[in-house]
Amino acid sequence: MFSEKANRIFQEVIETYHRIDSVDQPFTNPYDGESQLIEHLLYRKCWIDTVQWHYEDIIRDPNIDPVAALSLKRKIDASNQDRTDTVEYIDSYFLEKYKNVEVADNATINTESPAWGIDRLSILALKIYHMNEEANRTDASPEYLNTCKAKLNVLLEQRVDLGTAIDQLLNDIAEGSKYMKVYKQMKMYNDDEMNPVLRNQK
Repeated sequence: MFSEKANRIFQEVIETYHRIDSVDQPFTNPYDGESQLIEHLLYRKCWIDTVQWHYEDIIRDPNIDPVAALSLKRKIDASNQDRTDTVEYIDSYFLEKYKNVEVADNATINTESPAWGIDRLSILALKIYHMNEEANRTDASPEYLNTCKAKLNVLLEQRVDLGTAIDQLLNDIAEGSKYMKVYKQMKMYNDDEMNPVLRNQK
């Protein structure tokens, strides 16, 4: 199943990141961008999410230097754009894969594309990893640990449900009972012409 592959790659990414555990570490994708395109994209997607997860931790430091915070905010903005672009690349992969499917007359469209479901699955992998860390801390109270374990169980159940839904959607698209349409995000605040603040700087 596709979701099993995705979860396996996401786990690989998160474990690889935490060996050094630094937002500044170099990135290397072990999957070839041609012969292993979807694996390459999934790995890249989760790496972006993992680095950004730790950016978000750092920027919440109440004692962070304001200049450093602004620099980090710019990195988060760039990461968000990279994340969105990668989601669209993943959807382009599926559009190409299923382009010759005969779509049924009564086919319906889903509320989100496959890649945006995969985006949520990647974030969920990070939540599970870090909640598991919290649930196994040696310096926390039993009450805290029990709360985290309960949350972890919910996250694990959510991963099963989300993975099942993604697999079903891909199966429906492959059979022609669902069809894909992908709308670009068209983020206006990144556009020099559409963002009035940026436009007025010209």
